[in-house]
Amino acid sequence: DQPELHVTHETIYQAIYLQARGELRREVASALRTGRTVRTPRRDPAQRQPRFHEPMLMISDRPAEAEDRAVPGHWEGDLIIGKDNASAIGTLVERATRFVVLLHLPDGRTAEHVRDALITAITALPERLRESLTWDQGSEMAQHHEFTIATGMPVYFCDPRSPWQRGSNENTNGLLRQYFPKGTDLSVHTAEHLNAVAAQLNRRPRKTLGWDTPAERVTTLLTQAS
Repeated sequence: DQPELHVTHETIYQAIYLQARGELRREVASALRTGRTVRTPRRDPAQRQPRFHEPMLMISDRPAEAEDRAVPGHWEGDLIIGKDNASAIGTLVERATRFVVLLHLPDGRTAEHVRDALITAITALPERLRESLTWDQGSEMAQHHEFTIATGMPVYFCDPRSPWQRGSNENTNGLLRQYFPKGTDLSVHTAEHLNAVAAQLNRRPRKTLGWDTPAERVTTLLTQAS
């Protein structure tokens, strides 16, 4: 009940680590789950360096219509990575319909390669399906500003280590591993093969869609729009 005697957990950690010498130091290392004998305080989030040169829009800025899936055209994106991190396939999932588009990246997964593949895929879509893109903070999105200029679509970034913020995309990536197993070379797959796999997923009935297929939902949307 004496606030002046309260200390933070960090103070306690520092006292334990700084006073540990000799045999006590070995006892501390064996008793602690991490086995560390040095305490490294976490950096204040406000002091973290920006991830990219251009300012990022965070997922907290994403419009409510994207969050509740009420309006089509909001996409989630990611990469699935091949053997030895040497190859990749880009994956896009539309949040309202679960429609899948796969990005062919035969020459690598640099920011420039991903930017160009995204621009090609998005500009091929009907305008009604071009509202926004949500991605994690991977280095492949360093050219997000150029993508937005080319397509008119803002990119919203997930918080660090928060894959559930792209839940539809994460689930789809799990399905895609049936076609593209982990530890395999993904560069061997042609653009035609990727399109065929995406078409299979888009013809697959989904419980979350009332057993409609993503392709049926997209067709309905575009028919209503016309």
